[in-house]
Amino acid sequence: MTNEKTQQNYLFIIHTDGGARGNPGPAAAAFVVIDSTKKVLFKKGVLLGTSTNNFAEYSAVLYALEWLTAQKIDDKKSKVLFNIDSLLVVNQLNGLFKIKKFSIREQITKIKLLETSLGFIVIYHHIPRAENYLADRLVNETLDNN
Repeated sequence: MTNEKTQQNYLFIIHTDGGARGNPGPAAAAFVVIDSTKKVLFKKGVLLGTSTNNFAEYSAVLYALEWLTAQKIDDKKSKVLFNIDSLLVVNQLNGLFKIKKFSIREQITKIKLLETSLGFIVIYHHIPRAENYLADRLVNETLDNN
């Protein structure tokens, strides 16, 4: 996980993950919100039906941003760090890779609109899959229980 000093620089650190069993196949998205004291503040897994891994990864980010929006955070100086184990997703969200698929472009448009409406800094950071175990576990639990 993120070291303690880095953790304290962010209002929240959000781990997101998405997965599909088969590609496409039954899919789920999940996110876990961690506060500055390293406490799990909120977590959510969502069954998506039949979808692809990439669509599920972006859905997780979208659900997390919707949760953030619902919190009505007024501190525009805040920073939120998204830890994501998909390098493709991180690079696309950071504008480094092109997005070819229409359904993904549509999701990124929604993500960017939510980012703008929040008004604070959102950072997308790649982490190894092993460090994303909370969100990964939640994706698998969501798929297993539905």
